[in-house]
Amino acid sequence: MSSATPTSGTSLGRRLSLAGVLRLRRPSDIWFKPALSSVAAVAPPNLILLALGRLDLAMYTMAGSLCALYAHNRPYAARARTLAWVVLGMLGGVAVALVTASFTRNAVVLVTVGALLAAVQKALCDATRVGPPGNVVLTFISSASLFVPQTLGQVPGHLALGAAAGAWAWLVGMAPALLRPHGPERRATAQALNAAAAYADTRGTGDGHVPARAAGYAAVQAAWQTLLSLPATGARATTRHALERLVVRAEVALAAPADMDPERLRGWARALRGTGRIPRTGDSPGVADELLGVDAELAARPAPLWQRLGPLTPIAVRTALGCALAGYASLALGIGRPYWALVTAAALYQANMALTWSRAVQRVVGNVAGVLLFAAIAPLAHLGQALLVLFCVALNFGAEALITRNYWLGSVCVTPMALLVTEFAGYQEPGELITERVVDTLVGALVGFLAAVVVTNRRAGDRVEQAVTAADRARERAARLLAEPDPAPGALEAARRGLVAALTDLRATVDGAAGEWWGRALPQERVVLAEQSGHRTLAATVRRQAARPDRDTGTRTEDVLR
Repeated sequence: MSSATPTSGTSLGRRLSLAGVLRLRRPSDIWFKPALSSVAAVAPPNLILLALGRLDLAMYTMAGSLCALYAHNRPYAARARTLAWVVLGMLGGVAVALVTASFTRNAVVLVTVGALLAAVQKALCDATRVGPPGNVVLTFISSASLFVPQTLGQVPGHLALGAAAGAWAWLVGMAPALLRPHGPERRATAQALNAAAAYADTRGTGDGHVPARAAGYAAVQAAWQTLLSLPATGARATTRHALERLVVRAEVALAAPADMDPERLRGWARALRGTGRIPRTGDSPGVADELLGVDAELAARPAPLWQRLGPLTPIAVRTALGCALAGYASLALGIGRPYWALVTAAALYQANMALTWSRAVQRVVGNVAGVLLFAAIAPLAHLGQALLVLFCVALNFGAEALITRNYWLGSVCVTPMALLVTEFAGYQEPGELITERVVDTLVGALVGFLAAVVVTNRRAGDRVEQAVTAADRARERAARLLAEPDPAPGALEAARRGLVAALTDLRATVDGAAGEWWGRALPQERVVLAEQSGHRTLAATVRRQAARPDRDTGTRTEDVLR
């Protein structure tokens, strides 16, 4: 059992390969939800403005409407909070942009403010793990707002339009709770079961077992985070506890894949679709209480925001520098909309440089194809403002429906939609729009990627060392409890949960650091040994728990786990 980890000795050319960058994936299980939400959130405000003859104000309502794209994977109580913060964050960025635009029309100053806003939005979205579409939508709206002529007296009214559309987007995002109130947590649990089944198919030693195991633990961690955001008491607690038992079974399968039937896991996952009864696992109450270890999870407090922002400093600096230089380069070329280059650069930055390169290729391909689509539909869209709105709504749906298959495919719809939005205030020459968009895309991608090359993440190696040390300590704690004849109730389960979290964090940290360059060599041997010994200890804890008589029933846990 090994995990090949690239080191800094890996050539830059191999890391920046084009293989698989444009390959299409399976669509997301809920691809239609953000797609339909975007239509429901964007269409009514735009149609109202169209009826009032004020389509020129649509950019401000879209600032609020596009917030409906966020938080679709979160339980509704958590979604309500997240959407509220997204709306506030969007309005905050727009407020800074509009106030700046009211004080100056100096393009260099506007680009600089836009780059700083992009860096702050990138850091906050990554630190809070707000999820897709991340900072890109926020940066697109705030950067475009910088280049709209504005007076200080107009700012409150324009922000009020954004707030009203944001409130509507919040209602759109929460509306599915009326039909399927437990949908997000059921989906997260089903994904964990399916990922565990995929690993169980390998029996822990077959082809692809290492990535399957990493994907399984990541899915289980995501499921736990989803379930632990739900109330522990009250009406929803019964559903939560039933789903927790299923997540535990997924964890058992990951720790001992040869002992679990993959089809049984998939059967439970299928049963979670819709609103039917949650399947029973057969665990007795005493066993379930011991396996869950939820108390340990609830006791753990997330790190303060400033601590989570610290490791993101290199990416924030990359974003600020890349966006600023891309905007300046666009200005130097005489482009009238430098924010397009700025947004292109902002959209590139991922967890490491290898992923940033992939996103740069996807962005260029998607934008160029999108420009060609715009050239085809522009003559029809120009027949009337109603058609302009309808085309924008249709492209909005297409972008969200396709983007989960690959980023470039979604960009094919995003690009013509953004070009059509610029015409809400009046007709624009298509040839000029097409030329400027292609040039800004190429400038933004090239300059933005060069900024990623220049600003290296030299802390990545240190974080790998820290993650290895944390995994070793978690393994030692679990091993000590395994050596005890009768550890305290819940102690072994808490130690196992801690080891799972440490190994998941180790794999994510190593994968991120492996995509950087100019860093010191990663401790590949230590990583492999930590993962091997950690997963052996996990398997041992599961077998130890399976061998214990249940305190309440006197039965052996292994009898109900089978």
